[in-house]
Amino acid sequence: MVDFINEGLIFETLEETKNTEKEKVLEIIERAKECGGLNLEETAVLLNQEEPEIIEKIFDAANYVKEHIYGKRVVLFAPLYTSNECTNNCLYCGFRRDNKELHRKSLTLEEIVEEAKAIANQGHKRILLVCGEHPQKSNVKFIAEAITSIYKSADIRRINVNIAPMTVEEFRELKRSGIGTYQIFQETYHRETYKKMHPVGKKADYDWRVTAFDRALEAGIDDVGLGVLFGLFDYKFEVLALLSHAQYLDSKFGVGPHTISIPRLRPALGAIIQEAPYPVSDDEFKKLVAIIRLAVPYTGIILSTRERPELRDELLHLGVSQISAGSHTSPGGYKEVEEKADQFEIADHRSLDEVIRCICKSGYLPSFCTACYRSKRTGESFMELAKTGHIHEFCQPNAILTFKENLLDFASPETRRVGEETIEEALKEIEDENIRKLTVEKLKIIEEGKRDVYF
Repeated sequence: MVDFINEGLIFETLEETKNTEKEKVLEIIERAKECGGLNLEETAVLLNQEEPEIIEKIFDAANYVKEHIYGKRVVLFAPLYTSNECTNNCLYCGFRRDNKELHRKSLTLEEIVEEAKAIANQGHKRILLVCGEHPQKSNVKFIAEAITSIYKSADIRRINVNIAPMTVEEFRELKRSGIGTYQIFQETYHRETYKKMHPVGKKADYDWRVTAFDRALEAGIDDVGLGVLFGLFDYKFEVLALLSHAQYLDSKFGVGPHTISIPRLRPALGAIIQEAPYPVSDDEFKKLVAIIRLAVPYTGIILSTRERPELRDELLHLGVSQISAGSHTSPGGYKEVEEKADQFEIADHRSLDEVIRCICKSGYLPSFCTACYRSKRTGESFMELAKTGHIHEFCQPNAILTFKENLLDFASPETRRVGEETIEEALKEIEDENIRKLTVEKLKIIEEGKRDVYF
């Protein structure tokens, strides 16, 4: 049994920090703005805050930390579901094994490539392959071949993968295929709840799942992404467990999570659980997002289309740095609308073009950058830049360049107008004059027809 998720310590820490003096709370918030992260006790103190004045200070600090490390850029991606066939029976999931209402489908390699092309035709450059847990339909050889096929046939520049835990050797094969980030959600770190929610299938093994990142990092995969499904158990416990896992990985491998995903439970056709056992209100959700940003400042925080547009736009100011857009959650969903094949209900149905326009109007910079991955700024190299606050020196110019490419090739006239204004403002924010001049020169090259230009 793993020991880096200490439930007793987490509950004890939450209890002991309930009545922390206001002066100490304010000290923690100020210290968080130094971008060094928070320990378990400090994070618990902030999670226990309810006073509106304190919450606003947490929000302001989260916005400061995010912009200090990453600037104002927001990375965009789309999920590509390869299969909804699964041997698990998770109570909250539409893909669960015993769901008779779901139309089952597993894509062929050719269909996966067609889906990738459809996503690329929206303007996306990075995708997340989402694979059901089925030993025949979603095995590592098939997924590795799918990754290779997409890179060869579609204008996709980074492929991240959300797939079931594997052995070290299987992870090595995944690494050889050119995987970006390996992502998997623990769903809930609370053992009793985990057991209840995952009654059968290989996913029922808590320890096998929670140690997946150990094997992935041992196999040489540079970047990993954590996540929980908020609503299955107390959100305060889950945030501290996430932090415990992140600190464990950082101390053992020198690499913390490249991303942390923050999905909330949504209704799903045929799922046994339709409403969250531990509901997380919008206000609680905003608070936990801001606190994760302060606790793990170097990580990318991912928000999906599970959330409604207004809340998604608001969360950009509280620490979210990556969002999906124009998404479908069923195999083949980009080429054809498949009824009764989705994993869960989505709440944001805006097109990528609409989302880009809203990001710009919110004062942020849309980014389709994949430069770090292809320039080997991954793993420890990325962490060193992120933890010291230097990653934005690459993020800002690369975001500008990839956004320019998107505007020229895919944007509507209104989005192009707003986007060009955003680029002009973003150029002013590049502090190094030489880099700013080089960025302007590279923009001219893009206007002349060159593509995939980056630092």
